[in-house]
Amino acid sequence: MNIEIRDKARELMKGFCRVCPECNGKVCKNEVPGMGGVGSAQSFISNIESLASVKFNMRVLHDCTDPSTETNLFGRKFDLPLLAAPIGGVSFNMGGQRSEEEYINAVLSGCVQGGILGCTGDGVPPVIHESAFFALKELKGEGVPFIKPWEDAELFEKLDKAVATGVKVVGIDVDAAGLVTLKLMGRPVTPKPLEELKDIISKYPVDFIIKGVMTETDAKIAIDAGASAIVVSNHGGRVLDHTPGAAEVLPAISKAVNKQITVLADGGIRTGGDIVKMLALGADGVMIGRPFSVAAIGGLREGVAGYIETLKSQMIATMVLTGCKDVAAIDESILF
Repeated sequence: MNIEIRDKARELMKGFCRVCPECNGKVCKNEVPGMGGVGSAQSFISNIESLASVKFNMRVLHDCTDPSTETNLFGRKFDLPLLAAPIGGVSFNMGGQRSEEEYINAVLSGCVQGGILGCTGDGVPPVIHESAFFALKELKGEGVPFIKPWEDAELFEKLDKAVATGVKVVGIDVDAAGLVTLKLMGRPVTPKPLEELKDIISKYPVDFIIKGVMTETDAKIAIDAGASAIVVSNHGGRVLDHTPGAAEVLPAISKAVNKQITVLADGGIRTGGDIVKMLALGADGVMIGRPFSVAAIGGLREGVAGYIETLKSQMIATMVLTGCKDVAAIDESILF
């Protein structure tokens, strides 16, 4: 990411994110609200360390010189197997020096420019979802709105508004259940059992993503509920201390799903090489969170688009050095 963008983000996010040279959770323990990890931040740190422990088999005796990063997700072609994860709440998570409208417009429009989809978040202040829905409508539904697992009335009201923006995919980030930020605001969210989840998904003619799956059991429940995709995620280490990293549980979950639905993964991904690692571990695509927030706060749309271009270049270099001509060729054989 451009150093000027990082410096600007550091200035604007002061007191909420240090924009460290390495975003690993080690200096932002128990900084929720803010961009840190809950409690000791071990879940945040586990995301980073579990992914760092994955090593590549380097191969250079092959004819793979111009790899393609294109992929198909939800029936569409994208430039990379990547989505910007749903993060909102600029005022209490990122310092409030940018408006919610500026921020989410930067994320979504930057992702469109970069050939991928951006996701929008949800929360207690109405400005979070209102800004998201307005931006999505302006972009003709180019994005994925994520709604928190609220009680029925609020959940369905927000899902109705989300679908009305013209999007083809919506998500529920069930990993937000118990989120400290929401509880402090007097609006706790709750887990969703199979029958309730099935009822929610059946009401809308769109693809549903269930974010926050960290076990094979929950993956199978998501399938039974009719989800189109899951996100293997511990919510960036922001809800439950001492969980494993996403990279640790991804292979078993991917095998359990067995291609029945799309598997996305989120947690600790920072580079194009990290994207390749997650694909090799069994993901069909990935989400990246905090770095996109830094790019949007520090550089608005161009910051986001520039970060995507950097990720693409890094991904191509990794694919060349592991002998992968396209995304379909990336599998566990390229890992040491």
